[in-house]
Amino acid sequence: MTADQIRSLRPALVALLKRFGPFFKRQNTFQYFLCYITGLLAELKRKSIEPIALAAGVPVRTLQEFLSFFAWDDRRVDDSFERLVADEHASVHAIGILDASSHPKTGDKTPGVQRQWWGRLGKVDTCVVGQHLLYTDNNPANPFCCVLASDLYLPESWANDRARCREAGIPDDLNYRPKWRIGIDQIEHAIGNGVRFEWMTFDAEYGQIPQLWFELDRMGQWGVGEVRTNFLCWPTLPQYQSGQRPFAAKRVDNVCRHSPAFTGKKWRRVQIKDRTRSPLIVEVKAARVRLVDTSNPDNNRSYPTDRKYWLMVTRNLDTNEIKYFVSNAPKGAKLLRMLQVTFARDHIERWFRTGKQEAGFGAFEVRTYTSLIRHWLCSRLAMYFLATQT
Repeated sequence: MTADQIRSLRPALVALLKRFGPFFKRQNTFQYFLCYITGLLAELKRKSIEPIALAAGVPVRTLQEFLSFFAWDDRRVDDSFERLVADEHASVHAIGILDASSHPKTGDKTPGVQRQWWGRLGKVDTCVVGQHLLYTDNNPANPFCCVLASDLYLPESWANDRARCREAGIPDDLNYRPKWRIGIDQIEHAIGNGVRFEWMTFDAEYGQIPQLWFELDRMGQWGVGEVRTNFLCWPTLPQYQSGQRPFAAKRVDNVCRHSPAFTGKKWRRVQIKDRTRSPLIVEVKAARVRLVDTSNPDNNRSYPTDRKYWLMVTRNLDTNEIKYFVSNAPKGAKLLRMLQVTFARDHIERWFRTGKQEAGFGAFEVRTYTSLIRHWLCSRLAMYFLATQT
């Protein structure tokens, strides 16, 4: 935002942030909180600690210590923020979106940095990875979106080196968790703060994990997500519970290509949503299948789940791209609605892009875990403020 815009909106920003005032032990610390978020909103070439401090006339060292050491309860700020969203932005059509973001970093001091998979670029590179949960009402005209939770993905190499973790201020009880597990914990925490989702959605990195579907079942939460071609299921119950190939679970691409559950159906053409240039239209087939029950202790044999899940295959009419989706929604769920949910994932990509451009989401230059988590929190609050003003 320009300086004039910041001045005109400052009373609204102060009113928002005062909600979190009780979680700051000193008024001076709260003023640095306001200063930092204002800096994230300002027109600065780079929105890291030093440029923000210099623009605000604050000692750089002081702003560094605000993020690293000053006494304020960022966890309670986070909880209060989720309760604010639950109270003021509740929607019966709310969608939660799980996704990870990668941030390029050099050196070896930033918490969690190492050569690892960079999803957006589709390659391995040196970066820090965050796991995030976005909330959206998916309004087709003017969608409200905010990121409710951001957690560091701690690689196993870091988790196994506790001396390195302590040097970076990573708590001893923070261990390696796969991204899907972090995502499930984020969903449960948000629900505990009153947030309600009609649906959850995610890409194949999450949908590929059978345990994620069973965790959503446990919470009573509907989800729909993409899976890869090698995801396994049964279109019908096997005649025998056997490890032999004829009775084993099948890849979803083969199921959609050869199973009578799909070959006996015609492609159904549906319009998912309107776009600026042309509407998004796909052809789809869907059937009910059983997943592989991973709770069975017999690792040499796979068993089908007691309940059925949706398996959908779509074909993009513009690109001929084939995609596969799974959902734990009940039998009576509307096919079009499930597809609309999974194609709402672009909300989080836009949020990441805007967050990095407008609120310094990826501009952290820190060496401690607390600083990183607090930076992400301040950036998310800055983006929330922008969303409420637009």
